Amino acid sequence: MNHDDFFTLMKKVPKAEIHLHIEAVPTIDSIKTLYKKANGTEMSDQQIKDLFTYDDLNGFIQAFLQVQALYQSVEDFDYIFDDLATYLVENNIVYTEAFFAPTSFLKRGFSYPEMVKVFNRKIEEIKEKHGITVRLLMDVSRTFGSENAMNNLNLLEANPSPYIIGIGLGGAESKGPAKEYEEVYRKAIKDGLKVVAHAGEDVGPESIWDAIDILQVSRIGHGISAIQDEKLMETLKERNIVMEVCPTSNVFTKKYVQSIAEHPIRPFFDKGLFVTVNTDDPVFFKVSLIEEYWKLHDQAGFDMNQIKQLIKNSFNALFCSDKEKKSWCKKVDDAF
Repeated sequence: MNHDDFFTLMKKVPKAEIHLHIEAVPTIDSIKTLYKKANGTEMSDQQIKDLFTYDDLNGFIQAFLQVQALYQSVEDFDYIFDDLATYLVENNIVYTEAFFAPTSFLKRGFSYPEMVKVFNRKIEEIKEKHGITVRLLMDVSRTFGSENAMNNLNLLEANPSPYIIGIGLGGAESKGPAKEYEEVYRKAIKDGLKVVAHAGEDVGPESIWDAIDILQVSRIGHGISAIQDEKLMETLKERNIVMEVCPTSNVFTKKYVQSIAEHPIRPFFDKGLFVTVNTDDPVFFKVSLIEEYWKLHDQAGFDMNQIKQLIKNSFNALFCSDKEKKSWCKKVDDAF
């Protein structure tokens, strides 16, 4: 299928996205607005270029933290959710389970209960205006250590929201082994929260083993280093562990992947692993979800039936009822 026909079809097909950081959806215009509010001056084109220039995961994380630092009050989260709504509508994403990372905001004195009030209000607004379901997973963050992660979990549980359904473990993977967060994850599971973790993005298969065996997660963010371990891939398949694959992000950070054509999502899919397609950080990596699917069709040899299966996989990976999953998958079939 050619590019134009593909995009025309994909805009009609409902989609889900399960690996998306909400702080990475604000547009350049919003970032410039926040910069001016924070600094009293205009953000130059060179500053924008410098902000979005990095060549590894840690460089990206530093840029991510710089954008977070532009937010001056909880009211600024309106920009995040308004741009999130635009992104979801443009890609016909009808359901997302996205990450939010509170640590840097909390360290700057933001009130977590006030943050949650804004999240609730904006999520309900998105549902009312667009019919789109948004659920959140708190990134307890390995960047700041396990004690901070436990503090984040305690805040989540002390301020419950129907829209915040669990925790994830993002941040600098090489500096925060998953096994250091076992106590946090045991508590979260005991208290009925969903648990996921980034693993195998910047570290080898051992990181994924720890995430599935020690943290007991049902979804792995990225997981691309699993390609180095045949037994691990067999285990991921046997346990039906969801792979939250982010192709462009992995090429951008260049740890294990240099091009879409060589991305392990192809052999993962062929081996029968539960793979899904996601953008991770669309503004930072200059990609949309529809573009991710196009790249896989155009450069990685996924035919249209396989693209359809990938889309249905994302719905089947959601933390929602089987009835909802079946309903959405039928709508995908109908759209195709």
